[in-house]
Amino acid sequence: MASLSRRRVPKEPFHIHEDTPEDVLTDNVESEESHTQGRNIELEEPESLEGDEDQENHEAEDDDEPEEEEAPDDECDSDSSDENEPIDMTVQHDMEKLNETFAQFRDNYRLIKRIGEGTFSTVYKAEDVRYERFNNSWDLDAKDSQWTPPPLKPVSHSQSNSRSNPPRRQRKFVAIKKIYVTSSPSRILNELELLHDLKDSPSVCPLITAFRQSDQVLAILPYFRHQDFRKYYPNMTVPDIKIYFRSLFTALAAVHDKGILHRDIKPTNFLYDPDKQRGVLVDFGLAEREGIDHKPCLCHLDSEARKQRIRASYAVNASNTGPQAGYPKNDTRPSRRANRAGTRGFRAPEVLFKCTEQTTKIDIWSAGVILLTILCKRFPFFNSADDIEAMIEIATIFGSRRMRAAGQLHGCVFETNIPTIGGSGFSFEKIMLWSTCRTDGGNEKARFLTDEEKAAVEFLQRCMELDPSRRISAEEALRHDFLRVDDDDEADGGEEDVMML
Repeated sequence: MASLSRRRVPKEPFHIHEDTPEDVLTDNVESEESHTQGRNIELEEPESLEGDEDQENHEAEDDDEPEEEEAPDDECDSDSSDENEPIDMTVQHDMEKLNETFAQFRDNYRLIKRIGEGTFSTVYKAEDVRYERFNNSWDLDAKDSQWTPPPLKPVSHSQSNSRSNPPRRQRKFVAIKKIYVTSSPSRILNELELLHDLKDSPSVCPLITAFRQSDQVLAILPYFRHQDFRKYYPNMTVPDIKIYFRSLFTALAAVHDKGILHRDIKPTNFLYDPDKQRGVLVDFGLAEREGIDHKPCLCHLDSEARKQRIRASYAVNASNTGPQAGYPKNDTRPSRRANRAGTRGFRAPEVLFKCTEQTTKIDIWSAGVILLTILCKRFPFFNSADDIEAMIEIATIFGSRRMRAAGQLHGCVFETNIPTIGGSGFSFEKIMLWSTCRTDGGNEKARFLTDEEKAAVEFLQRCMELDPSRRISAEEALRHDFLRVDDDDEADGGEEDVMML
């Protein structure tokens, strides 16, 4: 089991419990403790779960990370349609088993259907039966719907009694994430710790509460209505792209400010609602704190010191074996171990080169891949089977010379004899025009990017820098011209809202 002594302890003690009902909130601490007795849940690392995945198994599982939070195609239909949907017998059996495992679960939540399944967890949609009894500061929809109607004409008492009906309670839904026993206790604890530290962070999915029964762990998260990325991204305009990425980088800025790497930024982990123009970052199963188990890497040295180290390495190899083509049959060089967790196609170059000192900039690269996908109307844009193919795909765009320099940043040598990979690569402008078939046909205007598209491409270049030290940060991205919101625009928008009211 991985030792927790190396983990950076949060400022507040980690103690997750159910929210206290509003009708019993009081200054009397003793009465408050007596009411919540037996419901507070302190999550500890269970000793009954044996072993922790070693690094190699962890990397192998993460090579094809599932889309745990992705909802089915009918996600944006009415909630009542969920009641009439047929449920598979195996799913129904799993839902009944979950109700039996956790005592009093039926009294708090009513399971509706399964909305996601992955390697490490299954996510269910459920109704929060006792929603009104608790403090629900996490509910964004409740905050948005708080509006006081204008005063109505006075009505007689008899008319009001005859016409008034009791208000219908709006149903509230949550996402129940059941974490599998195959996940190591340290990994489960790490995810819940990070969610606890990220509470009240903008555009980040908060943790409502968590339960543990023996080796079974449940995380209760808000349910966010969203659309499938594959449905709305082909129709996104440049203004839509700006709103999407301002929401995404707002979440990344909050996460990175806490010194946390998400490690799995991709469209299915950013639940976006085009109608409300709001997105939420979810799934921190692979996230980690920056600086944990890191070893020094050449990329954090100055250029002169890095060149001297590389020259010395070349000199030693040449004196021992001499220059030889190909790979040695019996390689005596020590293997390099680094965290490669993430989803194929979204891993940053430093992850592929096994950098031992990765930073939050790996999330910026992944966000850049999403932007490249939207601009080029190709999903997935990168579709490699392993890390070698992923490097070849990146080298096809950036060229072998820049890719060779990127490898030297981390003490690696990149060489390829594939004839289709040129030395200089291609510009993002050409790739965007090619992928959208705008180089064909007789429309001359379509063969050139608009000013808005040029601004998007310039922002994309800052996000997809091969050198992580030159890559833009989340805070800098929010101040970039492409994402920056002018105060005049906000003021005009506010005046329009007032006129509408």
